[in-house]
Amino acid sequence: MENLIFSLNATIPIFLMMLLGMLFRKLGWMDEVFAAKMNKFVFLVPLPVLLFEQLATVDFSEVWDIKFILFCFVVTAISITISTLISLLWKDRSIKGEFIQATYRSSAALLGIAFIQNIYGTAGMAPLMIIGSVPLYNIMAVVVLSVFKPGNNSFDKALVKKTLKGIATNPIIIGIVAGFVWSALKLSMPSILHKTVSSIGATATPMGLMSMGATFEMKKATSKMKPTLVAVFMKLVGFCAVFLPVAAVLGFRNEELIAILVMLGSATTVSCFVMARNMGHEGTLSSGVIMMTTLLSAFTLTMWLDVLRSFGLV
Repeated sequence: MENLIFSLNATIPIFLMMLLGMLFRKLGWMDEVFAAKMNKFVFLVPLPVLLFEQLATVDFSEVWDIKFILFCFVVTAISITISTLISLLWKDRSIKGEFIQATYRSSAALLGIAFIQNIYGTAGMAPLMIIGSVPLYNIMAVVVLSVFKPGNNSFDKALVKKTLKGIATNPIIIGIVAGFVWSALKLSMPSILHKTVSSIGATATPMGLMSMGATFEMKKATSKMKPTLVAVFMKLVGFCAVFLPVAAVLGFRNEELIAILVMLGSATTVSCFVMARNMGHEGTLSSGVIMMTTLLSAFTLTMWLDVLRSFGLV
């Protein structure tokens, strides 16, 4: 029950922020144009700053574990491959990019540290999980959203060039690279700068969630219910069922397993919607998956945590 309450405390406020966006749209305080501009602002400024802060302020040398990092990286790569293969089921090519990234991308950075700290009192292996998965999350999201962008019907040289340029100039990627460089050079961050960066990054999630809620359309969402439900199942159940036993066999325990659980089975991150809309996609499938996984993840994460505890693994 304690784990469920914590999970609900972590996920329900996120869902309420989406509902606030819907309410503001109904009241006329936010129209679609305003929501679109706010969404673009989140993509250009707060979200890259948030990722920069999370990576720049971590001393990876203190907790470095190459086996754990490689496991997170390989599992993330396999999850992306599985999501891509499942996307072949959908005839509508325009939803494939959204389906792929919404299926594999977790709220690893946002939820991971808080979840592990709640259980063990320390961030533990969350920073290493982030370095093993989050950069690949974002780089591949840029790739799949570029390749499956509505209107791109063939993968030609021009598209390859455009995709590579998109990766190099994507604000999310720039934020990640800047964070890595800052951490690698062991640069200090003065209190004034840290507070400023933290304040800007803190606006990413609430602004992104409200803009998503303001543009959410139930009719469009229900028309994409089948791929949405498949993505939700894989996100919360499928990947955990496949990879948690593998992690246990490889000897990962306690904080390591919890970090892997968050990486595999936490709710789809709101940045999926932010990136989809800013890279020419409709965003309906992304918002549907985010809403459903946010609502259900409190229960599924608690379930997986109980399973791990019953086997004495955490």
